[in-house]
Amino acid sequence: MAQRLAVVERTTNETSIKVRLCLDGSGEAVVDTGIGFFDHMLTALARHSLSDMELACKGDLNVDGHHTVEDVGICLGQALAQAAGDKKGITRYGHAIVPLDEAVIQCALDFSGRPFFGYHDFNLPAGSVGTFDASLFPEFFRALAVHAGLTLHLWQLNGENPHHIIEAAFKAVARSLQVAWQYNPRVQGVPSTKGVL
Repeated sequence: MAQRLAVVERTTNETSIKVRLCLDGSGEAVVDTGIGFFDHMLTALARHSLSDMELACKGDLNVDGHHTVEDVGICLGQALAQAAGDKKGITRYGHAIVPLDEAVIQCALDFSGRPFFGYHDFNLPAGSVGTFDASLFPEFFRALAVHAGLTLHLWQLNGENPHHIIEAAFKAVARSLQVAWQYNPRVQGVPSTKGVL
């Protein structure tokens, strides 16, 4: 089958972003958002979902990181929706529980076409990880879910260290995506009784 690829470019007064995403990759990533920890998380997202990602963002970091983080979520979500196409033959659902030291995060998602982000039982300490404001972590996943057409739920089962909590969440989403967008040879057409997702 042909590789599922997407390229998205978006420019506003706050950010300028270009994303190239291949769902059928090997986990390679080249990422530059100007926020080191966020780059690390996006690289982990690519690595553990086995997607290939090239992403560059120039944002108004002199203001703060909010526009950069949210707009990257928007663009990556758009790229994911574009690359997934009509979703024929995919598994559709994915879930994972990922530990990172004391942190344990659970993810469940559905390529439903019905955007929803559920953020459950998180007790994330206020502050920053490097220059990444920890409060922006759910904003990224909310933007991703809305623009990819995902039903996405995250639960914090355990954790104290914000680095560990956030990284485990990115890895749990990555593993869930990798399962959900896999082709299943037993699936004929779109995996829905409606015939469309």
